[in-house]
Amino acid sequence: MHGPVVPSPDAHPTLRPHSPTRAELTGGPWLRWQRVNREVSLPLALGWLEKAGNLNNLRIAAGEAEGSFRGPVYMDSDVHKVLESVAWELQHGRHADSATPAERAELTDFVDRTARLLERAQADDGYLDSAYQVAQPDARYTKLVDSHEHYCAGHLMQAAVAAQRGGVDPDGRLLAVARRFADHLAEVFLPDPGPGLDGHPEVETALVELYRVTGEARYLELATAFVERRGRGLVGDHKRGERHRQDHLPVREAPTVTGHAVRGLYLEAGIVDVAVETGDASLLAASVARWEDMVASRTSLTGGLGSRQVGEVFGERYELPPDLSYNETCASAASVQWSWRLLLATGEARYADLIERTLFNAFGAARSADGRTYYKGNPLQRRPDHAEAVGDPRCRDEWFFSACCPPAVTRLVAALEHHAATWSRDADGAVLHLQQYAPMTLSHPLPDGGEFGLRVATDYPWDGAVEITVTRAPERPCALALRIPPWSVRTRLAVNGEAEAADPDEKGYAVLRRPWRVGDTVVLHLDLTPRLTVPHPRIDAVRGAAAVERGPLVYCFEQVDQPEGTEVDELALAPDATFEELPLADLDGVGRTLLLRTAAVAVTGTHEAGLPYRTHGGPSAAADTRRPTTATAVPYYQWDNRGDGAMRVWVPLL
Repeated sequence: MHGPVVPSPDAHPTLRPHSPTRAELTGGPWLRWQRVNREVSLPLALGWLEKAGNLNNLRIAAGEAEGSFRGPVYMDSDVHKVLESVAWELQHGRHADSATPAERAELTDFVDRTARLLERAQADDGYLDSAYQVAQPDARYTKLVDSHEHYCAGHLMQAAVAAQRGGVDPDGRLLAVARRFADHLAEVFLPDPGPGLDGHPEVETALVELYRVTGEARYLELATAFVERRGRGLVGDHKRGERHRQDHLPVREAPTVTGHAVRGLYLEAGIVDVAVETGDASLLAASVARWEDMVASRTSLTGGLGSRQVGEVFGERYELPPDLSYNETCASAASVQWSWRLLLATGEARYADLIERTLFNAFGAARSADGRTYYKGNPLQRRPDHAEAVGDPRCRDEWFFSACCPPAVTRLVAALEHHAATWSRDADGAVLHLQQYAPMTLSHPLPDGGEFGLRVATDYPWDGAVEITVTRAPERPCALALRIPPWSVRTRLAVNGEAEAADPDEKGYAVLRRPWRVGDTVVLHLDLTPRLTVPHPRIDAVRGAAAVERGPLVYCFEQVDQPEGTEVDELALAPDATFEELPLADLDGVGRTLLLRTAAVAVTGTHEAGLPYRTHGGPSAAADTRRPTTATAVPYYQWDNRGDGAMRVWVPLL
């Protein structure tokens, strides 16, 4: 089965996704997320599409209901993202953790009913956007700076691609709807400059994927045109300026990511897709340069992106406050999309490293453990009195008026296994890369004959041992490349009990090339020793503080885990702090976890003249009290499942 990104046979990627290989998760956090997705999150999403009015908007557009359009102009996109989520879910195998026949029947029926509704709602010329068909029928493409018309079209195309690749659109109905809309867009927008550019990029990457499915060259041509027209003022005037809508410079010249984070990340995914399909090295290099700058100066420790809630934007370089960072959930999902495409384009493990950091931290924390509620923003600190703040974003909810984030989570979770492995060919033959570590089975037909089948057994991320057993041996020697994360200081590797060099190559992989036999076993030991992480000195907001990490997991200190009388906001750690590991099979409200406990100090400060400041070295400073205590940390992605208390990732160092 094919996944979300499948470069065409004539494209120029360094790696290719593991498709059409069967990859099935068999355990670990990712499988738990998928189970919760299927059993809780998707049924809730289907219900909300009715309650919020998304589906009824389409019925009105189809002439099957009366009333007014409800919600923001991008309501259709939530329908399309849920469709995509369901399509990836239905692609899963029929093992014990897959959907039951009743669940599959309900989800299949949703795809069929919704595809037929979209077909009936679509205008004769292919246009499909209920916000404008119902509420502003004479305003097509006249408000592109804010209309989201192309954004909604892009999500429709991605849903159709997922359904086609997953075999859940057998009569091609949904694909036909998407193609009619894409044909309409090509007719209207291919002549330069067209009516303008959409203020919310997304259609670019979707058009490329639709081209990959259909072979229709106009879709790639239109995606390329949309990418190349950025920076020419075609989006239109916006109160936050051209930078907010990524229209300030041509994409080949823009040195940094800027503006609205989700818009910028979706645009970058489309840029890489176009570069890979057209072999445009300079276009790819420009995107790589922006990714490097973003990672170096605009990325939270959790992988979150977008430091300002106002405008949902990337902030200035090193503007990374723990309490006010927005780190929108959609931005985490979009970051994975961009990094995955760069991984395929370059073959460099650093992109898989960021994917892992984002998935296990910023993205993983966005949804509650029970799958019912979501964050839009994902802060790294929450104070005890946060609920008293007006407009506080530090609470989860089932759905939102602007509900882009919940289906962004469900569609990525449903497709997680497609991000686990890639393959390539070099001068010596085929190379299978393990990009992420989770219990799973993989089976990949090789171009030069035979099949490479693997079973991955691991308790990752709780344990660093990864055991890989060959279940189907290829006919010829081939290579197995294992990503070595940069935090693994003491990595060990063995094949059939014999030690092998674990040093990563220049791209970040330990490569094993040999003839393989059924039963051969590779054991990789990644170093999960807990570590203190300190910020770059230019990150003013957390200067003098440290965070705790273990393997791919960022940890946080929640009030619920601290001793009575010790406030999270009073904690301070010693620079040489060591940690006791406390594995728990089932922490109430959280599930499987591993806590970290360390000696700490609780510092109670004083005021001077009634202000929360005092003269350095003055008498007030001497009045501070310090008392020994302990501090217990939980993985950040598991926070806020046991009450509404305070939390912090960054803690002052003594």
